[in-house]
Amino acid sequence: MKECLLVGAGGFMGSLARYGLTVFAHSLAISPLIGIFTANALGSLLIGFIMALSKGDVYLFAAVGFCGGFTTFSTFSAQVLEQFRNGHYSMVLIYVFASVAICVLSVAAGLYIGKCVKS
Repeated sequence: MKECLLVGAGGFMGSLARYGLTVFAHSLAISPLIGIFTANALGSLLIGFIMALSKGDVYLFAAVGFCGGFTTFSTFSAQVLEQFRNGHYSMVLIYVFASVAICVLSVAAGLYIGKCVKS
């Protein structure tokens, strides 16, 4: 039960943080794609960092909960489909490639930073 509460609390906070980030991006008249791209990249960096440093309850709260709520594959997928339906084919290819590449590199960078901090 404790594990479920940790994941749920982290997920709640992560979801609110993502919502705040997308509202902020929208207030700057920036594309909603940028808000989700930023959330996914930052969340990927953070989960790599957490993976290097945390175990147990902290990992459940921060990585599974917060990062799981902060990042969003479903919104990313919906945005890709919407842009594809609107005929923005080249933008879709760039967005998909950049999102995957940056997020994977961000996890690697987070792991590296976390290992440096740990040692």
